[in-house]
Amino acid sequence: MLVGGGLAAAGGAGYSAAQERGISTAASDFSLKTDIESDLIRASPELQSNATVTVYEGRVLLTGRLPSPDLKAQAQQIASRRSGVRAVYDEIEVGPNETTWDETENAWLTARVRSELVLDPDIRSGNYTIDTAGRSVYLIGSARSQAELDRATQIARYVPGVKRVVSYVEIRPGAPAAARPGPPPASASSRPTSAPRAPVEVQKL
Repeated sequence: MLVGGGLAAAGGAGYSAAQERGISTAASDFSLKTDIESDLIRASPELQSNATVTVYEGRVLLTGRLPSPDLKAQAQQIASRRSGVRAVYDEIEVGPNETTWDETENAWLTARVRSELVLDPDIRSGNYTIDTAGRSVYLIGSARSQAELDRATQIARYVPGVKRVVSYVEIRPGAPAAARPGPPPASASSRPTSAPRAPVEVQKL
């Protein structure tokens, strides 16, 4: 769920380095993430331990699983009130805490998707941040074109074990990445074409 106003794509005719998240922006995002996590633990240790905070250019993604709707609402409110937050995407689920095995599986899926993106020459992987909760893969970041984003989500949905892919990725103008039809990249092309593919949910920003 998106909380806050929508976001406009960056202007300009070309895709320059200035349009990507630089070191200063990454540092600002890290500081904002740390502040929100500190606010969560002050409010309730359960919030901090069971809700994950991901920040990309001031956009905050909340994932994880909390035992009650009240705690879910509290986490969203805490994240929203920090200065510098442009939008909050609340993807926290209500239910019992994930097991150690669940957390290990989520970490493996994140690492696998990250590896696939890094190996693909048509994707600028540094512009994507990945979080996985409940075998749902969440992508947040910026893509140089719709073709690049389509390719990134296609890669994620072919990773075995992924239940769904949720995209909070902005499209920025610039030279389009090559769009390859058919199965995912070479590193995953050995998978059967009949293998299950996770659905993709593209969220309106």
